[in-house]
Amino acid sequence: MSGVASRASSELPVSGIPARIPALPGLGTTWYERSTRYWLRRVRTVVLMFAVMAFLCFAAVNLYLGFRTVLPSTVRMVWDWAQMTASCVAVVWGWVKQRRDHRKALLDPPTPAEFRSRKRAEVRRSAGLALAGRGLLAIAAPIMPAFAAWCVGWFAAALTVREYPSEVGARRWLQEHGAAG
Repeated sequence: MSGVASRASSELPVSGIPARIPALPGLGTTWYERSTRYWLRRVRTVVLMFAVMAFLCFAAVNLYLGFRTVLPSTVRMVWDWAQMTASCVAVVWGWVKQRRDHRKALLDPPTPAEFRSRKRAEVRRSAGLALAGRGLLAIAAPIMPAFAAWCVGWFAAALTVREYPSEVGARRWLQEHGAAG
């Protein structure tokens, strides 16, 4: 009996949360109880992404305005309307794409270790793309507002989900490893 009591007391600290809760990038261990700290982290992420999206949209519009000045006035008006239409379609497309990807990820959520390794790989890839992408900005200037709109739709859909796939995967991992109460 004393062995069971000591094992249980080592897994269940004073708060009643198992001691082996995996920390998820961006959420830490707050995802387990979904308390005020969890929602503050989610709000912090939304605010940060809002600032990033605002900067992206500002840069996209300024690049587009620079491109637009070389167009003849008649073509400029047609191109502006095409850009507005493309941007409206792109924001919806980004939203739908993210929601479909989210649904797919919920069917087979990553374990905490898989999630961390995927995040590390994304960071490495994004660093390389950032260097290569600078030269492409000049070429992409005519469609930058539509691209920014797609990103806004994608991020808005990603940040407004009830639960991230990483959380679902971590809960399943806890159940499989007998750490969840």
